[in-house]
Amino acid sequence: MIVYVLCFILFLTGLYGVLTKRNIIKIVIGLSIMEFSLFLFLSLIGYINQGIAPIVVDGMEKARYVDPLPQAMVLTAIVIGLATNAMLLAIAIRIYRKYGTFDVRKINSLKG
Repeated sequence: MIVYVLCFILFLTGLYGVLTKRNIIKIVIGLSIMEFSLFLFLSLIGYINQGIAPIVVDGMEKARYVDPLPQAMVLTAIVIGLATNAMLLAIAIRIYRKYGTFDVRKINSLKG
């Protein structure tokens, strides 16, 4: 149960970074932390404590069972998250080239 709480705390840490920071790069890092906490949470959901495998073969009646579906979902989400982070960083670089700053407050005040 404590690992789920730690995942929630990690998510809140990333959310804090997104909501309070004004630097675009720090906001992207906060989003990455939030993504990582969700990946960790989905991986933890797949583990079933004292679970028994659905296919019973002689000699494997008490084998530990880990659901593979959340692991496959996490692998897919990692690829999507990587593409999202790459696109966000590319947009941040374009904004920096145009405005010369990563500060959101200064970008909002500039016209053009």
